Amino acid sequence: MHLRLLHLGLVAVATFLFSSRQVSGLRVSYNVAWIEGTPLDYTSKNVFKTEAVTTVDGGIHELGNVDIAGNAETQGLKQYVNHKNYRLIYIVVEVAYRLVAHKAAGIRTLADLRGKRVGTVAGSSAEVFVHTLLESAGVKQGEYTQVSGGICMRAPCAENSFPGLFKARKIDAYGLWETAVELGIQAVGGESNVVVFKNASIYREIWSLYAKQQDLANPTMRKKIVQYVKDVNQTLDLYKNQPEKMYPGISKTIKVDVPVLRNVWEDHVWGPSSLTDGVLLDYLIKEDKYLAKKDNRAPLSRADLQRFIDPSVYEDALKL
Repeated sequence: MHLRLLHLGLVAVATFLFSSRQVSGLRVSYNVAWIEGTPLDYTSKNVFKTEAVTTVDGGIHELGNVDIAGNAETQGLKQYVNHKNYRLIYIVVEVAYRLVAHKAAGIRTLADLRGKRVGTVAGSSAEVFVHTLLESAGVKQGEYTQVSGGICMRAPCAENSFPGLFKARKIDAYGLWETAVELGIQAVGGESNVVVFKNASIYREIWSLYAKQQDLANPTMRKKIVQYVKDVNQTLDLYKNQPEKMYPGISKTIKVDVPVLRNVWEDHVWGPSSLTDGVLLDYLIKEDKYLAKKDNRAPLSRADLQRFIDPSVYEDALKL
């Protein structure tokens, strides 16, 4: 009897400790190497003062182990397929990706990329961008050769990176997030030697914050998440209105030179963006159809994707 009571007591203590750990502090995951994640880094270290923040390198694939994650919509959709409790709660930035091509390869229009070697990262938002952009010009997947390579964000870049492959003429073009494209342009002598394609109406990365539905239903955790979103919103005011003040810190965080950072800043439209006007939902529906085909699954329903988007967190943040 005493042993049973002792066992039950230990279970109760363990449960309490586990529950306390679950709601103590805040754990945030994002890729620390990309520009898109730097507002979270700044907020976690300088703005959010409610409790200590533990940051985890990664993104939404870590959301099962953290409270908030930051990632592009592509990875958000991929994770939501098997985790219907995940919610997109805030848009940090929308980025018009760029595809850069050699003029010397006879490329002047997107249609000229038919039969060419095009670099991108398979399974990423960049691959979705390249496919969507080229398809808009009638160039279908299979009509160009997709080439993989390494990502370089600061010169000098390795020979097997996209800027390196582009400089060596081992690829004719590539599409990726910044600053990798800007480095490729600089590596071949500047914009006079290349043609650059982008179209935010066809494709833009929607880099967002995600949380779990059960955490949003927990009053204690929800309060922290709402406060964090409010603080990210405050950070974005600096990004939009005082970028020169922010460049040195961002440069140090992601090891990108300030002049390069300055050159690509205009491609980043810092949030927040609307979650309720229907534009995001329609965009996700269209992208998911492509991802479903690539992943050999059925597309998510409109109702499923509507549930994926939760505007209530930002609405609550505005009330603070």
